[in-house]
Amino acid sequence: MLEHRRLGKTDEKIAAIGLGTWRIGGDMTPDYSADKQAIEAIRYAVRLGMNHIDTAEIYGGGHAEELVGEAVKEFRRDEVFITSKVWHTNLKYDDVLKACERSLRRLRTSYIDLYLIHWPNPSIPLSETMRALERLHDEGKIRYIGVSNFTADLVEEARSYLSHADIVANQVEYSLYERSIERDLMPYCSETGVTVIAYSPLGHGRIHRELSSRLDKRMRALREVAERYSKTPIQVALNWVIWHEHVIAIPKSTRREHLEENAGAAGWRLDERDYKLLAEAWG
Repeated sequence: MLEHRRLGKTDEKIAAIGLGTWRIGGDMTPDYSADKQAIEAIRYAVRLGMNHIDTAEIYGGGHAEELVGEAVKEFRRDEVFITSKVWHTNLKYDDVLKACERSLRRLRTSYIDLYLIHWPNPSIPLSETMRALERLHDEGKIRYIGVSNFTADLVEEARSYLSHADIVANQVEYSLYERSIERDLMPYCSETGVTVIAYSPLGHGRIHRELSSRLDKRMRALREVAERYSKTPIQVALNWVIWHEHVIAIPKSTRREHLEENAGAAGWRLDERDYKLLAEAWG
C-alpha cells in the first residue's frame, strides 16, 4: 500500500503520490491509441496505490474526465479517490451546480470525492460560488470542498463563506523549480490544516529533461542525494515536494516505468539535512 496522508482535518487518508490527467489521452482531438494508453495508465496507477486521480472539466473539454470514468469503472468506487475542478467561468451559483452534474456524468459516478474551484474569478462573488459548493456537499454530490491556485488570503475568505463545511485542500504549483508558495501559503496551510496538492511537481518535466542534458550545481546535488538513498533523482525530487506532512503531489505520466518510479517516491523520507541541501541548491 502506497503511503497515505490525512486530507485536511478530516479522517480521510489520501495517497501521498497521485496521478494528474492534464493533457492525458487524445485531449480534444480523437486519438484511440492515446486514449487507450491513458486508460491503461490510470488503471495501473490505481493498482500501484496511486489511487488519487486528479482531473478537471476543462481538461480536453471534459475528455479527461471521460477517460477517468472509463478507467476506474473496473474498481470499486471506494478504491479510487477522484478530484475534479470547476472552471473559473462557471462559478456563478447555478453554473457550479450544472458543471458538477456534467462532470458526474462524464466520470460515471454519483459523487466526486474532492471538488475544487480551478482558478479564482474576481468578477463573480466568491460567496456565491462557495454557497453552491456547500449545497453540492450537503446533497452528497461532492464529499469535500477545495480550491486551486488560491492565495492564503483568498483561502481564508472562501472558508468564511462556508457555514458548516470547510476547505480541505488547495491545489497549487510546487516543485524544486517553483517555490513561491513557501513564503505565505505553505505556512498558512500548515497552521490551518489545509492540504497542499502540488501540481507539476517535476517542474513541467524540466527535471526529466535536464537530468540528461545538464550537470550544474542543482543536478549534481540531486544525483548525489539519490545515490545516498539508492533512489532515482526523480524519486528524490518528488519526495522533496511531499517532505511536509500536509503536502501531496499529482505528477502526470502515462508510461508504466514512470508510474512505477513515481510510486517509489513515497513511503520513505529525506532527512532534514538533505532536504535543506536540495532547497539551498535550487535557491
